[in-house]
Amino acid sequence: MPARRWLQILGVVLLAPALSGCSLKTYAINMVGDALAEGDSVYESDEDLELVGDALPFGLKLTESLLVESPEHRGLLLTACRGFTLYSYAYVDYPAEVAMETDITRGRVMRDRARRLYLRALGYCLRGLERDHRGFGARLVGEPDAAAAAIEPGDEDRDLPLMYWTAAALGLGISVSPGSAAMLARLPEVEAVLERALELDEAWDSGALHEFMVVFAGAVPRPTDYDEIRRHYDRALALSGGRSAGLHVAYAEAVSVPTQDSAEFREMMDLALAVDPDEDPDNRLVNLIAQRRATWLLDRIEDLFLELEPQG
Repeated sequence: MPARRWLQILGVVLLAPALSGCSLKTYAINMVGDALAEGDSVYESDEDLELVGDALPFGLKLTESLLVESPEHRGLLLTACRGFTLYSYAYVDYPAEVAMETDITRGRVMRDRARRLYLRALGYCLRGLERDHRGFGARLVGEPDAAAAAIEPGDEDRDLPLMYWTAAALGLGISVSPGSAAMLARLPEVEAVLERALELDEAWDSGALHEFMVVFAGAVPRPTDYDEIRRHYDRALALSGGRSAGLHVAYAEAVSVPTQDSAEFREMMDLALAVDPDEDPDNRLVNLIAQRRATWLLDRIEDLFLELEPQG
């Protein structure tokens, strides 16, 4: 997002409390919401993981405060859902995994926080979808396939981002809830939303839907179809032009580790680390997050594989 646009946002935020009349204040806040939802944020193009981690909570609380004033603003709801999912994944969920290696109690506390943040994100995405699909959230729980099928073609630009982040928030929430029958019972909701999104536009966002199908396969306990995962991997690779480090990491965790193919695992990690984050500035942050994970997984390779094939 251009710097001038951020200056405009800051000006509106500072002036909003002083505006007289609900209509003027709501208009100003809606302007901010439109700007925040316009494309990728400055967070996602940043190269400093720690700086983003420190700044994101302020941005998220700002978004929530704006939603108090404009609770049905679709852009703000999407920004909140996307932001809380990203923050939980990068700055709570991942550190929880690392912590589990040395302090299980602390790791579990952090993992529980990650679950709460994912569900918080989910709530915002469901509110966004319900603006145009009344009762979607309740119907998704009871009739996931029917609820997803009710999202008809014609408004993909409006619906697909909310569908993607709904699936991501809930799917990742399930992944950090091992042993929770209630959360595992929600797997059909994720599958229904993802499958419907693929029907609407399988190429959306350079293969993001196919990539998340790979992530989802490796993150949750369910029967694994390795051929299907490979098809999603190949399609995502083609659509992304090989610019997604996370795709290779996800494939390694979904296929290489369960099948104990250490050579393939190393190949996937090398591919992930070879991605140049600067070639795709809008996704620089997510690529750096994926490469951080790839480095961590490589350091743990002896814990992941019973036997390691010699490196040639």
